[in-house]
Amino acid sequence: MSASSTSRQVLRQLFHYRETSVLLMFFAVAAYLTFASEFFLEPRNLLNVGRQASVVAIVALGQALVIIARGIDLSVGSVIGLSSVAAAITLRDTGSEVIGLATGLGVGLICGLANGLMVTKFRINPFIATLGMLSIARGVALLLTGGIPVNYAGWAEYLGAGRLYDVPVSFLMMVVLAALVHFLASRTVTGREIYAVGDNPKAARLAGIDVDRTRLFVFAFCGLLSGLGGIILAGNLASADPNLGLGYELDVIAAVILGGTALSGGRGSIFGVFIGAMLMALLNNAFVLLGISAYWQVVTKGLIIIMAVGIDGLQRRDNPDE
Repeated sequence: MSASSTSRQVLRQLFHYRETSVLLMFFAVAAYLTFASEFFLEPRNLLNVGRQASVVAIVALGQALVIIARGIDLSVGSVIGLSSVAAAITLRDTGSEVIGLATGLGVGLICGLANGLMVTKFRINPFIATLGMLSIARGVALLLTGGIPVNYAGWAEYLGAGRLYDVPVSFLMMVVLAALVHFLASRTVTGREIYAVGDNPKAARLAGIDVDRTRLFVFAFCGLLSGLGGIILAGNLASADPNLGLGYELDVIAAVILGGTALSGGRGSIFGVFIGAMLMALLNNAFVLLGISAYWQVVTKGLIIIMAVGIDGLQRRDNPDE
Protein backbone atom coordinates (compact mmCIF):
# COMPACT_ATOMS: atom_id res chain seq x y z
CA MET A 1 0.00 0.00 0.00
CA SER A 2 1.43 3.38 -1.06
CA ALA A 3 1.98 6.27 1.32
CA SER A 4 -0.66 8.38 -0.42
CA SER A 5 -3.35 5.70 -0.17
CA THR A 6 -2.44 5.12 3.47
CA SER A 7 -2.79 8.85 4.16
CA ARG A 8 -6.18 8.93 2.44
CA GLN A 9 -7.34 5.96 4.50
CA VAL A 10 -6.19 7.61 7.73
CA LEU A 11 -7.97 10.85 6.81
CA ARG A 12 -11.13 8.92 5.88
CA GLN A 13 -11.10 7.16 9.25
CA LEU A 14 -10.40 10.45 11.02
CA PHE A 15 -13.33 12.23 9.40
CA HIS A 16 -15.54 9.25 10.18
CA TYR A 17 -15.68 10.73 13.70
CA ARG A 18 -18.19 13.55 13.89
CA GLU A 19 -16.07 15.41 16.42
CA THR A 20 -13.32 15.95 13.84
CA SER A 21 -15.14 18.65 11.88
CA VAL A 22 -16.02 20.73 14.94
CA LEU A 23 -12.48 20.34 16.31
CA LEU A 24 -11.02 21.59 13.04
CA MET A 25 -13.49 24.48 13.06
CA PHE A 26 -12.42 25.33 16.62
CA PHE A 27 -8.74 25.44 15.66
CA ALA A 28 -9.50 27.41 12.49
CA VAL A 29 -11.34 30.12 14.44
CA ALA A 30 -8.60 30.18 17.08
CA ALA A 31 -5.91 30.52 14.41
CA TYR A 32 -7.77 33.37 12.74
CA LEU A 33 -8.25 35.23 16.02
CA THR A 34 -4.55 34.81 16.84
CA PHE A 35 -3.70 37.03 13.87
CA ALA A 36 -6.84 39.20 13.89
CA SER A 37 -6.63 40.34 17.53
CA GLU A 38 -3.61 41.03 19.69
CA PHE A 39 -5.66 40.35 22.81
CA PHE A 40 -6.82 36.83 21.94
CA LEU A 41 -3.83 34.90 23.29
CA GLU A 42 -3.68 36.84 26.53
CA PRO A 43 -4.18 34.41 29.44
CA ARG A 44 -6.98 36.53 30.87
CA ASN A 45 -8.94 36.34 27.61
CA LEU A 46 -8.40 32.59 27.17
CA LEU A 47 -9.56 31.92 30.73
CA ASN A 48 -12.56 34.15 30.08
CA VAL A 49 -13.49 31.96 27.09
CA GLY A 50 -13.40 28.92 29.36
CA ARG A 51 -15.56 30.67 31.95
CA GLN A 52 -18.09 31.73 29.32
CA ALA A 53 -18.31 28.16 28.04
CA SER A 54 -18.83 26.61 31.48
CA VAL A 55 -22.60 27.09 31.99
CA VAL A 56 -23.49 26.18 28.40
CA ALA A 57 -21.22 23.11 28.55
CA ILE A 58 -22.53 21.91 31.91
CA VAL A 59 -26.16 22.14 30.82
CA ALA A 60 -25.27 20.70 27.39
CA LEU A 61 -23.95 17.55 29.08
CA GLY A 62 -27.45 16.82 30.35
CA GLN A 63 -29.09 17.92 27.10
CA ALA A 64 -26.82 15.55 25.16
CA LEU A 65 -28.05 12.54 27.14
CA VAL A 66 -31.65 13.61 26.55
CA ILE A 67 -31.11 13.93 22.79
CA ILE A 68 -29.15 10.66 22.61
CA ALA A 69 -32.15 8.99 24.28
CA ARG A 70 -34.33 10.42 21.46
CA GLY A 71 -35.76 13.41 23.33
CA ILE A 72 -35.17 17.14 23.62
CA ASP A 73 -35.42 19.64 26.48
CA LEU A 74 -36.38 23.17 25.46
CA SER A 75 -36.91 24.29 29.07
CA VAL A 76 -33.27 24.43 30.20
CA GLY A 77 -32.99 28.23 29.87
CA SER A 78 -36.08 28.84 31.99
CA VAL A 79 -35.03 26.21 34.54
CA ILE A 80 -31.71 28.06 34.87
CA GLY A 81 -33.63 31.22 35.77
CA LEU A 82 -36.07 29.54 38.16
CA SER A 83 -33.34 27.58 39.96
CA SER A 84 -31.21 30.67 40.50
CA VAL A 85 -34.17 32.64 41.83
CA ALA A 86 -35.27 29.82 44.15
CA ALA A 87 -31.74 29.44 45.53
CA ALA A 88 -31.32 33.20 46.10
CA ILE A 89 -34.70 33.62 47.81
CA THR A 90 -34.06 30.60 50.05
CA LEU A 91 -30.67 31.97 51.04
CA ARG A 92 -32.19 35.39 51.77
CA ASP A 93 -35.01 33.94 53.90
CA THR A 94 -33.08 31.22 55.77
CA GLY A 95 -29.57 32.62 55.86
CA SER A 96 -28.24 29.14 55.04
CA GLU A 97 -26.06 28.79 51.95
CA VAL A 98 -26.33 25.00 52.05
CA ILE A 99 -30.13 25.09 52.00
CA GLY A 100 -30.03 27.74 49.29
CA LEU A 101 -27.77 25.66 47.04
CA ALA A 102 -29.80 22.52 47.74
CA THR A 103 -33.00 24.37 46.84
CA GLY A 104 -31.57 25.55 43.52
CA LEU A 105 -30.44 22.04 42.60
CA GLY A 106 -33.69 20.55 43.88
CA VAL A 107 -35.84 22.88 41.78
CA GLY A 108 -33.84 21.94 38.69
CA LEU A 109 -34.24 18.26 39.51
CA ILE A 110 -38.01 18.62 40.06
CA CYS A 111 -38.43 20.41 36.73
CA GLY A 112 -36.47 17.66 35.02
CA LEU A 113 -38.54 14.96 36.70
CA ALA A 114 -41.73 16.76 35.67
CA ASN A 115 -40.53 16.79 32.07
CA GLY A 116 -39.67 13.12 32.27
CA LEU A 117 -43.02 12.18 33.76
CA MET A 118 -44.92 14.10 31.10
CA VAL A 119 -42.98 12.23 28.41
CA THR A 120 -43.05 8.75 29.95
CA LYS A 121 -46.34 8.58 31.85
CA PHE A 122 -48.57 10.95 29.91
CA ARG A 123 -46.95 10.23 26.53
CA ILE A 124 -46.61 13.92 25.68
CA ASN A 125 -44.16 14.67 22.90
CA PRO A 126 -40.85 15.91 24.45
CA PHE A 127 -40.94 19.04 22.30
CA ILE A 128 -44.41 19.99 23.57
CA ALA A 129 -43.80 18.94 27.19
CA THR A 130 -40.58 20.91 27.58
CA LEU A 131 -41.97 23.87 25.63
CA GLY A 132 -44.73 24.04 28.23
CA MET A 133 -42.19 23.77 31.06
CA LEU A 134 -40.20 26.59 29.44
CA SER A 135 -43.19 28.91 29.90
CA ILE A 136 -44.16 27.59 33.36
CA ALA A 137 -40.66 27.88 34.87
CA ARG A 138 -40.14 31.40 33.52
CA GLY A 139 -43.57 32.48 34.75
CA VAL A 140 -42.99 31.07 38.25
CA ALA A 141 -39.62 32.84 38.44
CA LEU A 142 -41.29 36.13 37.56
CA LEU A 143 -44.07 35.52 40.09
CA LEU A 144 -41.58 34.77 42.88
CA THR A 145 -39.59 37.94 42.28
CA GLY A 146 -42.07 40.33 40.73
CA GLY A 147 -39.53 40.74 37.97
CA ILE A 148 -36.95 42.21 40.38
CA PRO A 149 -33.48 40.59 40.68
CA VAL A 150 -32.48 39.08 44.03
CA ASN A 151 -28.97 39.53 45.46
CA TYR A 152 -27.03 36.28 45.58
CA ALA A 153 -23.59 35.91 47.14
CA GLY A 154 -21.58 33.44 49.23
CA TRP A 155 -20.68 30.03 47.85
CA ALA A 156 -22.62 30.64 44.66
CA GLU A 157 -20.52 33.73 43.98
CA TYR A 158 -17.38 31.62 44.42
CA LEU A 159 -18.72 28.94 42.06
CA GLY A 160 -19.61 31.54 39.46
CA ALA A 161 -16.80 34.07 39.70
CA GLY A 162 -14.19 32.45 41.96
CA ARG A 163 -10.76 31.31 40.82
CA LEU A 164 -8.48 28.49 41.91
CA TYR A 165 -4.85 29.23 41.05
CA ASP A 166 -6.18 31.90 38.66
CA VAL A 167 -8.34 29.32 36.81
CA PRO A 168 -12.12 29.94 36.97
CA VAL A 169 -13.82 27.51 39.34
CA SER A 170 -16.73 27.16 36.91
CA PHE A 171 -14.32 25.99 34.18
CA LEU A 172 -12.80 23.38 36.50
CA MET A 173 -16.30 22.16 37.38
CA MET A 174 -17.10 21.90 33.68
CA VAL A 175 -14.04 19.74 33.03
CA VAL A 176 -14.73 17.45 35.99
CA LEU A 177 -18.40 17.03 35.09
CA ALA A 178 -17.52 16.35 31.44
CA ALA A 179 -15.18 13.56 32.56
CA LEU A 180 -17.82 12.08 34.88
CA VAL A 181 -20.59 12.21 32.26
CA HIS A 182 -18.24 10.70 29.67
CA PHE A 183 -17.59 7.83 32.07
CA LEU A 184 -21.33 7.45 32.68
CA ALA A 185 -22.14 7.41 28.96
CA SER A 186 -19.34 5.14 27.79
CA ARG A 187 -18.43 2.89 30.71
CA THR A 188 -21.64 2.08 32.58
CA VAL A 189 -24.74 -0.02 31.99
CA THR A 190 -26.90 3.10 32.29
CA GLY A 191 -24.93 4.75 29.52
CA ARG A 192 -25.33 1.77 27.19
CA GLU A 193 -29.05 1.74 27.92
CA ILE A 194 -29.34 5.44 27.02
CA TYR A 195 -27.75 4.80 23.62
CA ALA A 196 -29.87 1.69 23.08
CA VAL A 197 -33.11 3.55 23.86
CA GLY A 198 -32.18 6.33 21.47
CA ASP A 199 -31.13 3.98 18.70
CA ASN A 200 -34.25 1.76 18.78
CA PRO A 201 -36.72 2.03 21.69
CA LYS A 202 -38.69 -1.05 20.64
CA ALA A 203 -35.58 -3.23 20.41
CA ALA A 204 -34.36 -1.84 23.75
CA ARG A 205 -37.68 -2.75 25.39
CA LEU A 206 -37.52 -6.28 23.95
CA ALA A 207 -33.98 -6.57 25.30
CA GLY A 208 -35.30 -5.96 28.81
CA ILE A 209 -34.36 -2.29 29.17
CA ASP A 210 -36.78 -0.13 31.13
CA VAL A 211 -37.22 2.58 28.49
CA ASP A 212 -39.39 4.85 30.63
CA ARG A 213 -36.98 4.72 33.56
CA THR A 214 -34.05 5.54 31.28
CA ARG A 215 -35.85 8.53 29.76
CA LEU A 216 -36.97 9.73 33.18
CA PHE A 217 -33.34 9.58 34.33
CA VAL A 218 -31.95 11.66 31.46
CA PHE A 219 -34.60 14.37 31.85
CA ALA A 220 -34.05 14.51 35.61
CA PHE A 221 -30.28 14.66 35.15
CA CYS A 222 -30.64 17.46 32.59
CA GLY A 223 -32.83 19.40 35.03
CA LEU A 224 -30.28 18.91 37.81
CA LEU A 225 -27.44 20.26 35.66
CA SER A 226 -29.65 23.17 34.60
CA GLY A 227 -30.14 23.98 38.28
CA LEU A 228 -26.38 23.91 38.78
CA GLY A 229 -25.94 26.13 35.73
CA GLY A 230 -28.40 28.63 37.19
CA ILE A 231 -26.49 28.80 40.48
CA ILE A 232 -23.18 29.32 38.66
CA LEU A 233 -24.62 32.00 36.37
CA ALA A 234 -26.27 33.86 39.26
CA GLY A 235 -23.11 33.58 41.33
CA ASN A 236 -21.07 35.08 38.51
CA LEU A 237 -23.40 38.09 38.48
CA ALA A 238 -23.95 38.12 42.28
CA SER A 239 -27.63 38.43 41.41
CA ALA A 240 -30.47 36.06 40.51
CA ASP A 241 -32.58 37.58 37.77
CA PRO A 242 -35.86 35.86 36.77
CA ASN A 243 -34.83 36.38 33.14
CA LEU A 244 -31.50 34.64 33.70
CA GLY A 245 -30.83 31.95 31.11
CA LEU A 246 -33.10 33.54 28.52
CA GLY A 247 -32.15 32.08 25.14
CA TYR A 248 -29.68 29.60 26.64
CA GLU A 249 -31.67 26.69 25.23
CA LEU A 250 -30.47 27.75 21.76
CA ASP A 251 -26.82 27.87 22.85
CA VAL A 252 -27.10 24.52 24.61
CA ILE A 253 -28.80 22.72 21.73
CA ALA A 254 -26.35 24.31 19.27
CA ALA A 255 -23.39 23.02 21.32
CA VAL A 256 -24.88 19.51 21.45
CA ILE A 257 -25.72 19.32 17.74
CA LEU A 258 -22.47 20.98 16.73
CA GLY A 259 -20.62 18.35 18.76
CA GLY A 260 -22.02 15.61 16.53
CA THR A 261 -25.00 14.38 18.52
CA ALA A 262 -27.76 13.22 16.18
CA LEU A 263 -31.23 14.68 16.71
CA SER A 264 -32.63 11.28 15.73
CA GLY A 265 -31.03 9.80 18.87
CA GLY A 266 -28.66 6.92 19.52
CA ARG A 267 -25.46 8.71 18.51
CA GLY A 268 -23.23 11.33 20.09
CA SER A 269 -20.21 11.80 22.32
CA ILE A 270 -19.53 13.86 25.41
CA PHE A 271 -16.17 14.97 24.03
CA GLY A 272 -17.95 16.39 20.99
CA VAL A 273 -20.39 18.28 23.23
CA PHE A 274 -17.49 19.73 25.22
CA ILE A 275 -15.77 20.95 22.04
CA GLY A 276 -19.08 22.27 20.69
CA ALA A 277 -19.61 24.38 23.82
CA MET A 278 -16.05 25.67 23.65
CA LEU A 279 -16.55 26.63 20.00
CA MET A 280 -19.74 28.54 20.84
CA ALA A 281 -17.87 30.47 23.54
CA LEU A 282 -14.97 31.10 21.17
CA LEU A 283 -17.32 32.53 18.54
CA ASN A 284 -18.93 34.82 21.12
CA ASN A 285 -15.45 35.97 22.14
CA ALA A 286 -14.58 36.58 18.49
CA PHE A 287 -17.55 38.91 18.05
CA VAL A 288 -16.41 40.96 21.04
CA LEU A 289 -12.75 41.12 20.02
CA LEU A 290 -13.55 42.00 16.42
CA GLY A 291 -16.23 44.54 17.36
CA ILE A 292 -18.99 42.81 15.38
CA SER A 293 -22.61 43.59 16.23
CA ALA A 294 -24.14 41.27 18.83
CA TYR A 295 -27.15 40.82 16.54
CA TRP A 296 -24.97 38.78 14.20
CA GLN A 297 -24.36 36.31 17.03
CA VAL A 298 -27.98 35.19 16.84
CA VAL A 299 -27.75 34.79 13.06
CA THR A 300 -24.49 32.86 13.38
CA LYS A 301 -25.91 30.43 15.94
CA GLY A 302 -28.81 29.61 13.64
CA LEU A 303 -26.45 29.06 10.70
CA ILE A 304 -24.21 26.86 12.85
CA ILE A 305 -27.13 24.62 13.84
CA ILE A 306 -28.25 24.26 10.21
CA MET A 307 -24.69 23.55 9.08
CA ALA A 308 -24.08 20.97 11.82
CA VAL A 309 -27.32 19.11 11.08
CA GLY A 310 -26.53 19.28 7.35
CA ILE A 311 -23.08 17.77 7.88
CA ASP A 312 -24.61 15.02 10.00
CA GLY A 313 -27.13 14.28 7.27
CA LEU A 314 -24.39 14.03 4.63
CA GLN A 315 -22.35 11.71 6.84
CA ARG A 316 -25.36 9.46 7.40
CA ARG A 317 -26.00 9.38 3.65
CA ASP A 318 -22.43 8.24 3.07
CA ASN A 319 -22.67 5.73 5.96
CA PRO A 320 -26.23 4.35 5.74
CA ASP A 321 -25.49 1.53 8.17
CA GLU A 322 -25.00 3.96 11.07
